[in-house]
Amino acid sequence: MLEKTPAPLIVPNPDDPRLTERVAGIDQTGAKIETRVPVERPLTLYLNAQEIVTMMTINDYPEYLALGYLLNQNMLRYDDVVTEVEYHDDLQVVVVRTEHHTDFEARLKKRTQTSGCAQGTAFGDLLDAFGSVALPQATLRTSWLYQMTHAINTMPSLYLEAGAIHGCVLCKAGAPVCYTEDVGRHNAVDKIAGWIYRHGVDPSDKILYTTGRLTSEMVIKTVRMGIPILVSRSGFTAWGVELARQVGLTLVGRTRGKRFLALSGEDRIVYDQDLDYVEEESARHKRKGENADD
Repeated sequence: MLEKTPAPLIVPNPDDPRLTERVAGIDQTGAKIETRVPVERPLTLYLNAQEIVTMMTINDYPEYLALGYLLNQNMLRYDDVVTEVEYHDDLQVVVVRTEHHTDFEARLKKRTQTSGCAQGTAFGDLLDAFGSVALPQATLRTSWLYQMTHAINTMPSLYLEAGAIHGCVLCKAGAPVCYTEDVGRHNAVDKIAGWIYRHGVDPSDKILYTTGRLTSEMVIKTVRMGIPILVSRSGFTAWGVELARQVGLTLVGRTRGKRFLALSGEDRIVYDQDLDYVEEESARHKRKGENADD
């Protein structure tokens, strides 16, 4: 059985040479330029002896990504005993081994493609039990909301250095404790799920922040992790809002500068921040397409 070890603080490392490379090109005037871009790598995931999926990822935390993917797809249950997570860098393969075989074969037959980019998937049986979920009681102070969004926006990140990247951040009160990035938001949130599982972190007092849209996929994964509050700088989809309201998930979007909108779970919000002391967001931290809720 995997030993639960103390949870390390995870923050982006834009200086990691494995994660970006410099590419030459030209700009709108025809001038030669050189820019940094994220590096995608294939990572093939096995559950015991069965190949499950090949994901495109920046591959900075393959073990967390593997565990989180299996948990969020309901291929791995939280009471399953994981004996080993084995990563082979030369083969670009990660193997999750369990004490007993799982029932993932039946679940694979129920797979449906979702609106998440690349390999985002959800399973119909997750929705079957969705209405019976009981999320923990929690509070979202607006002072925490502004504190954490400011910290996230000003923290060094791959997005600020190279773009073309999504981020997910697990926060406690107003402080980030696990900040992951990847080419798909589903990968970023799966890494957080794996980090929570690997280290036995209590999700009941946490807030999940994402740079991507608040879709059904993001809502399902947040609820599956047992996190009561989901926040984004982007917008909502109708089904994401509907699912959040079904289970009382606090759903807050379009958090930019002083502004935000809450469309579900508003009863958790405590308005304790004087807006006169909140700065508007710097243009440096605006993201492509955000005005269209990208």
